[in-house]
Amino acid sequence: WISARALRERASLARLSLANMDQHEKAFQKQPKVALITTSKVNKNKARPGKAATRFHKSVGLGFKTPKEAIEGNYVDKKCPFTGDVSIRGRILTGLVHKAKMNRTIIVRRNYLHFVRKYQRYEKRHKNVAAHLSPCFRVREGDSVVIGQCRPLSKTVRFNVLKVIPAAGGKKAFAG
Repeated sequence: WISARALRERASLARLSLANMDQHEKAFQKQPKVALITTSKVNKNKARPGKAATRFHKSVGLGFKTPKEAIEGNYVDKKCPFTGDVSIRGRILTGLVHKAKMNRTIIVRRNYLHFVRKYQRYEKRHKNVAAHLSPCFRVREGDSVVIGQCRPLSKTVRFNVLKVIPAAGGKKAFAG
């Protein structure tokens, strides 16, 4: 049996870990790989923000560093490549943030040149790619981003933001 003191300690730990997570959705948000109530004294003593049992994070590999906000942040995002259950495989692309109006999704514009044989000239073309934006990143229109391919996250989203390179100026421009 468990003493009343141990039950009070567990309840306070659960409240502490719940307070660390952002709750903005109707459903309760928690990371599936993290136990909210820990029973062992080892985890209780070593539990620091971003470490041990309080938060799950991983490296996506391919030379991309895990952002500090993903390690120490309070958000819960199951589609995040650093804290969720999404693996990056396939293509790695670069582009400019065209629109950032959706919730956790951005439109990345990829500019390229197409050669027209008849006139021996190039013409400018572009493709828009929808990408999931983890809450650990802050982006604005005109920023350059590196996106990695993952499993389909929705009807149109098949990429995840891995790195953000802030724009030097402020306005969008064609960089082809």
